[in-house]
Amino acid sequence: MKPFSPRGVLYVITCASSSAPLVESLIIAAQQAGWDVCSILTPRARQFVDEAALQRLTGHPVRSEYKHPREPDLLPPAQALVVFPATFNTLNKWALGISDTLALGLLSEYTGKRAPIVAVPCFKTGGGLDTNPAFPRSLRLLRRAGVCLIYEPERYPPKNQVPPEVILETLEQLIAERKETALARTSDSPGEGPETQHQEKELPSC
Repeated sequence: MKPFSPRGVLYVITCASSSAPLVESLIIAAQQAGWDVCSILTPRARQFVDEAALQRLTGHPVRSEYKHPREPDLLPPAQALVVFPATFNTLNKWALGISDTLALGLLSEYTGKRAPIVAVPCFKTGGGLDTNPAFPRSLRLLRRAGVCLIYEPERYPPKNQVPPEVILETLEQLIAERKETALARTSDSPGEGPETQHQEKELPSC
């Protein structure tokens, strides 16, 4: 029997990276924080993780492919998403709205819904990917769309492997800010002008 999850459903999307095995620690930490976690993999990420272990851990099927339209949904809708690790390939496709995998399709859909999303790019700094002009461009586009990206390679060298507690704390902050924004929009206060809209674009730490 699954434990009661007062926070709701959290999709943890994992890309093909040497950092992918660390996702188990993130899932455990999220469950301890009260989330019902579902694991979604990019197709190539299946080579980097133990799918059976992830399914036992989450109690949900591990998804990596689109289902047939006539098949029922296997996962409940998400209240929030975390992308860890996020690869150069996935970030750039996501920023461009490409959804040729289930993981990218979900990211495109939930970005459009303005769901709380935290993404952690994980690849070796100084290897050329981090200085490729496509990377900062994609970060800017995703941040403008409301995605919170934790990219502090100088603090978490060499691959920006951010600890689970930092990821989850950032997610909590993002959710709290979204709730404040929603309350402000439904209130009768005059603070719904351009200044308020500017403040909600991105978190200072993202």
